[in-house]
Amino acid sequence: MHEPRDPGPSAEQQAGDGEVGYRGVTACSAVGISYRQLDYWARTALVVPSVRDASGSGTSRLYSFRDLVVLKVVKRLLDAGVSLQNIRKAIEALRSRGVDDLAGITLISDGTTVYECRSPEEVVDLLQGGQGVFGIAIGGAFKEIQGSLSHLPAEPVGVPEQDAPVVEPEADSVGDELAARRARRRAG
Repeated sequence: MHEPRDPGPSAEQQAGDGEVGYRGVTACSAVGISYRQLDYWARTALVVPSVRDASGSGTSRLYSFRDLVVLKVVKRLLDAGVSLQNIRKAIEALRSRGVDDLAGITLISDGTTVYECRSPEEVVDLLQGGQGVFGIAIGGAFKEIQGSLSHLPAEPVGVPEQDAPVVEPEADSVGDELAARRARRRAG
């Protein structure tokens, strides 16, 4: 018996209702890619930052939570051996359908073609072809990015770039305890 997956919070809820964005360095760290890859993907319009694109020298791109999820999916497909050309087609197809709820989608690939599946029946149909396939549940990528961002900085959206304070994540109690011990030892 199959229970429907809980897609978790929407991208807008994850990004604080669109009120924060993530700089390129933070995006790279959260997704596990190099800055060179991120820059190339933005310049070639594979994944363009939806909060703020670079607009000349000295400005920085700002990515939304949803952008980071798409970046994670692109990285997973690349790691699985899918060509950048086929990944580009898959991402463009998702965009052209106006897919807002990415968490409900599983991408299945045979290493060449990428298929979008929204139900267990669609997955079964693809598997009956007898080829080896792999799947990427986008909802899982949401959770991974959430975990990665829990210790990375964000920026408020709508504030001019030069005035934007960096929003540091809340320190966890373990880190606070270690800092307190170090301070006591130094003072000691």
